[in-house]
Amino acid sequence: MAGLSGQYAVFATLIDGLTAEEWDTPTRCTGWQVCDVAAHVVGNAVDTANGVAGTRTPDEQARAFRGESPDDLAAELRSAAGRLIPLLETLNDRVWERPSPVPGRSVGNGVHTLWYDTFVHGDDIRVALGRPEDRGPGLAGSVGWLRDELERLGRGPYRLVLDGLGEYAIGADGPVLRGDPLRFALVATGRADPAEFGTDVGVNVHLP
Repeated sequence: MAGLSGQYAVFATLIDGLTAEEWDTPTRCTGWQVCDVAAHVVGNAVDTANGVAGTRTPDEQARAFRGESPDDLAAELRSAAGRLIPLLETLNDRVWERPSPVPGRSVGNGVHTLWYDTFVHGDDIRVALGRPEDRGPGLAGSVGWLRDELERLGRGPYRLVLDGLGEYAIGADGPVLRGDPLRFALVATGRADPAEFGTDVGVNVHLP
């Protein structure tokens, strides 16, 4: 919850005050400009705060919010986070482990997914605009989510040895994927070539 709260604050600051030209800049997300990426992240937060998580696709969220200004979307995200985080703080471990409205995910995993999604899409915007990388807590949080997701999907086996994040086995006796954690996050989400880590597209959690 602390990670998600902090990542929402970072994302709101990132988009707040962007120019019209920056808002319309294409990103590496196919068919999406910066405004679409931001609209999806804000739509996710709003839907979750409103108790309707999973009812709209990313494209539907992007269409619903992309017409708003950067400042208005930043304010909308801060407002949604201000409602969502206190609500999450009331949940006990039993509720955290229950199924979420999104099939295949627990409530806790769903919150972790929001943290990952916000971090990775923030990186999409930073790359599009030539901004510095974010190597704050969201990077480790996103790698942790990707590791869990690879296990959930039955991928691997792999042995992750990522700079500054230690070592983690997914399955037994898998090949070592060694290197920079941000580059791993990009590879594991289909944003970079898996050959960087000596592996194939099976490491991409978004492929069926």
